[in-house]
Amino acid sequence: MDERLLDVLHQAYTGESKATLRLKVYAEKAEQEGYPQLAKLFRVISFSEELHGKRALRLLKEIRSTEENLAASFESETKVAGVAYDDFIKLAEETGNKPASLYFSQSRDVEEIHAKLYKEAMDHVLEERQTTYYVCDVCGYVSDGVLPEECPICAAKKERFVPFD
Repeated sequence: MDERLLDVLHQAYTGESKATLRLKVYAEKAEQEGYPQLAKLFRVISFSEELHGKRALRLLKEIRSTEENLAASFESETKVAGVAYDDFIKLAEETGNKPASLYFSQSRDVEEIHAKLYKEAMDHVLEERQTTYYVCDVCGYVSDGVLPEECPICAAKKERFVPFD
């Protein structure tokens, strides 16, 4: 595929992905503020943007076999946790921004756990093991099969965990 076309497809995918998340957060805010119809509109458009992003991924041929997707996901999480977040933390500390430093530190720690979960996932498949994951809705920590009393990353209580069966 032409390099220029690849570049703009990546840009489109990035833009659609960002819009999807941004609109989901806007929907949550609209609900909190008592605007259910606007929340619905944000969710609808978020879903539409998600469809655009999926189409771009297919055109980029980034969706492969599950084993290849798992390996790529492991590699991505490892790279982000080991390289990008360390640089982000350093910058936040240099600029004296403690909330950003905490955010980056917790995110790095969670990304490392994501990588571990991807690595373990193949064993789950081979064992045909089903598990429930629990996600901390504060920092994103993921627990495999056990609901912790407290998040090991941000100390949120177990009530803050969202189960995924």
